[in-house]
Amino acid sequence: MAVTLRDLIVVLESYFPPELSVSRVMYVLAILTSIYPILRLHHHQARGPRQPRYTAWFKGLRPVALHAFHPERLAPGAWEGDGPGDHIANDLYRDLDNICEFLGINGTGNEKDRVCKPPTVLCTTHLDCIICPPDPPMSLRRRTGLQKVRLLHTDFTSSTAFLYVAHCPRCSSDYYPDCVTFKGDNNERLQRLEYNAQYLRISKRGIWVERGVAVAQEKALLRFRAGWSNFAEWINSIADSNEMTPRRSQRLFLEHFSRRLIVAQNREAEFLCPAHPNATNFAKTIRNLVGKDGGTFTKWLKHGCQDCTHEKRFHADLETEGAIMDNNEGVADMDNLMDDQTSLELPQNETRLREMPAGMPDVAQCHQQVPPPEGEARGYVRMAVMDGKTIGHRICAVIDCRNGLVNYRNGRFCEEHLQLRNICAIIPCGRPVEIGEVTCDDDSHRTWHRKWLQRFSRLSYPGVRRVIRRQEEVPPAPETEIGVSRPVLTVNLPQLGNTPGSEVVHTFRARKLYCIETVQWACGVPIGWGKCYKSESLPQVLSIIDRIWAMYREFKPAFMVYDDACDLLRHIVTQDRGSHWLVTTKFIVDAWHYIGHKAVDVLCRTWCNPAPLDGSQPDLVWVEEDELGEKHTTRAFNTETAEQLNSWLTGFEAQLRQMSDVNFDIYVHVLLMLFGEMVEEKILEKGRGLDEDL
Repeated sequence: MAVTLRDLIVVLESYFPPELSVSRVMYVLAILTSIYPILRLHHHQARGPRQPRYTAWFKGLRPVALHAFHPERLAPGAWEGDGPGDHIANDLYRDLDNICEFLGINGTGNEKDRVCKPPTVLCTTHLDCIICPPDPPMSLRRRTGLQKVRLLHTDFTSSTAFLYVAHCPRCSSDYYPDCVTFKGDNNERLQRLEYNAQYLRISKRGIWVERGVAVAQEKALLRFRAGWSNFAEWINSIADSNEMTPRRSQRLFLEHFSRRLIVAQNREAEFLCPAHPNATNFAKTIRNLVGKDGGTFTKWLKHGCQDCTHEKRFHADLETEGAIMDNNEGVADMDNLMDDQTSLELPQNETRLREMPAGMPDVAQCHQQVPPPEGEARGYVRMAVMDGKTIGHRICAVIDCRNGLVNYRNGRFCEEHLQLRNICAIIPCGRPVEIGEVTCDDDSHRTWHRKWLQRFSRLSYPGVRRVIRRQEEVPPAPETEIGVSRPVLTVNLPQLGNTPGSEVVHTFRARKLYCIETVQWACGVPIGWGKCYKSESLPQVLSIIDRIWAMYREFKPAFMVYDDACDLLRHIVTQDRGSHWLVTTKFIVDAWHYIGHKAVDVLCRTWCNPAPLDGSQPDLVWVEEDELGEKHTTRAFNTETAEQLNSWLTGFEAQLRQMSDVNFDIYVHVLLMLFGEMVEEKILEKGRGLDEDL
């Protein structure tokens, strides 16, 4: 017999006191409908022989009934006042089986007899228009009737949902659950994002997802390096459907991480894009905002922790701690390793030192010898580390062009040079190509192209790595007068006219970005990144760090670590003696690369030692005492964090190599953001934050 509303009221009056709020009553009823699986297990066990009336399943519902009347115990502060008392919960628990049977949710029937889950309603959280002037406020109206859409839930099941769109009659703006569209100054439709949206649209065909699905994609990316296609296949295998396509997975990635990146950089008020853009235009707008060809994480420019920020030290501190001063060539805590190296000794073929640049002192100036009087602030120093990672996307085949390709599947040119696809690919021929070819009708050009294809069509990254591994496994031949005989991977191409094969200039295939330069604090938290196109040249490296700190000079580090810091410093001094970098920052070589630098480079030994033993850089050296009571000098900072970050990025190299320049930029921004959040979490867990005094 169906339960009527009158019957329900009688039950409510029996178990719910009159003073109980309606919200608590609705909460209790929702709890009752959620315990159906437990009741089903209870009744299934109770039907067996020699089973108690109240099984362990049923006894386990007692705390559920208690928390149903006292939700404030689960979430303090979420409910006003206290519950009605434990005796009300005990009465409900005592008659729980009868109440659930009366309501038809006792689990004795079939699965189809359950109360159906109501469809989800999607709508905006705004009540008044945020585009119009707030005085007087304009309440939102319903634009159209309900729209039926498909909603993918956090548990990866899908169902039909109802979408309502709100409308402002004054300014004609429309309010969706994930964005707001409105008219711009030129009557074009623009769009703002809802950064705390619970639901995200991933398809114009009416496919929406709960934000929890995007969080699952983020975890899959971070923990398993799952790409867009892999994540879509995984979702479809779980849900036994095909609603999540790779394109929708990519759009989910863009919708979720665009909000994360914009919020992380505090750019919410600046973002605008055309209303309802496709994935390509949406990605371009995001990339232009967060950083094209690199960028800066402004929120981490002010970062400080015990691993990257130290109190200012002085030479007197080393003397007080009992440090044993030595020469400037050694590196603290690396004496044994340096003893095995011969590169710091003057090579036989080197007869003269590499001179200092004009205008630089021959001896590094020591820091202040005596600390300030007690009670005065010492200040602090911070160290940043940078390094290049040979990972990148494809770019236009034209030499010196840095633009992305029009066609990333098999294209060669950017939009600016697209007309060159009809010109012979051998430079500087300039004749039109034959139909179906990339060269002209010159037999020598066509023959040389076929030779090139025979040599490079089989070449792949895994193949090259396999050849290199096999060459390394071959034992070296005995030394001869001309050296050691080892197999070498060479590229032999025929001569074209009077030009050697290795010097022929052509546009047979797209070029590749040389590397990216990552910059982070000595603790590992990223600061920014940039691109190096043809090589890791010093002007490009300098332009990257100039760009990162262009608007934030007050946050520059006291020390900048780079594997070629000595040449970078020489480049800065040679090109601009008044550079602000020479005033704010000291450039040093990381500890591992320093032991391989030549002793003939006076600038490197004098200015770029990562932890000199002569006390000239007290900020870079700690004095520690071992178990035997002996004191040793150790490095105060970790100068290899860039190598550690680049090693982590290697796991994403296969995905990044196939991306367009726009998706590549966004993806690198996302990876560095996730890595920085992961490092910050570890810093908090270890209690390595800064003291309030510092």
